[in-house]
Amino acid sequence: MKEMEESCEIRIFDFDQIPSASEFASQIESKNIPAVFKGSIKDWKAFSKWNPSEGGLDYLQERVGSSVVEVMLSRTAPVFYGDIRRHERVPLPFSTFIGYCKEHKKKMDSCVEPERHLQVGSETEEPCLLPGDVASQQIYLAQVPVMNNENEERVQLESLKEDIQKPAFLETKIIASINLWMNNAQAKSSTHYDPHHNLLCIVAGCKQVALWPPSACPMLYPMPIYGEASNHSSITLESPDFSMYPRAECSREYSQKVILHAGDALFIPEGW
Repeated sequence: MKEMEESCEIRIFDFDQIPSASEFASQIESKNIPAVFKGSIKDWKAFSKWNPSEGGLDYLQERVGSSVVEVMLSRTAPVFYGDIRRHERVPLPFSTFIGYCKEHKKKMDSCVEPERHLQVGSETEEPCLLPGDVASQQIYLAQVPVMNNENEERVQLESLKEDIQKPAFLETKIIASINLWMNNAQAKSSTHYDPHHNLLCIVAGCKQVALWPPSACPMLYPMPIYGEASNHSSITLESPDFSMYPRAECSREYSQKVILHAGDALFIPEGW
């Protein structure tokens, strides 16, 4: 029991404490320990240029608006499950997706002063759903390639690569791929692990991440090895069925949660 508790450690570094490349390799990566690097990507061009509050949506539309990207279309939104049976990938112009984001931002901004919607009563001034509104709530830009060493043909947003810099603590590492996740509203992902190290970087917004060590995998009931998403958990964490998944009742005490803000990065070791 104690051994598992110790393996749940998450190290947190403020900007002025961020380790060197050699320290990262010897103290974090080699020990398979998750780590948060606060403010470590604030020097990225993406951090200033992509911010929706600072005209970032216009910037992205100008840079890659003509590109066609694969979006995740899900009936379970705002929870986007990795199981391929619960979603499909469909092509969509990036400019259309940005349009959805702009419309959502406009609605959120207007909520600050709701009396504006109560002016002279006419049908045109009543809140209404746009034709694409339903679709906009069911799509998610998930794992869209910005760079991929193994399959360059899959790269859809290559021109955004110059807005991203390799963090100094990874300067001796080879980056295999860079992917973009983006949504126009709140979203959740199903619990899963990856067979490689990840660095999750938050350019805008914030994200809460729950982490489990690889040793907790049996409590999370991974999907069948022969299925489409064997690295994903079978249980729904919001309302788990303990009668069907009894071990899941112990899973929460072995997890740790961390909230990442814009400019932060989280190292997620392989298998976590």
